[in-house]
Amino acid sequence: MTAEMLNQLRAQISTLTESERAELACELITSLDGPRDDSAEPAWQDEISKRRSKVESGSAKLLSREEFRAKMRERIG
Repeated sequence: MTAEMLNQLRAQISTLTESERAELACELITSLDGPRDDSAEPAWQDEISKRRSKVESGSAKLLSREEFRAKMRERIG
């Protein structure tokens, strides 16, 4: 794809609604993933349950958006 074609595509994307851009972004990200590993699904569900329980019990340390962003900026550098 040429730079001109990519710029045209960006211009077209900018005219989409927020929900349309979100749907497109999801499809693009999914297209970058490797093959689905169905054996990982139970492990993810277990992890989600553990984290949810911690949040609901109040034992999880939650960060505000600002705190999270600051920590990520520190890591990136």
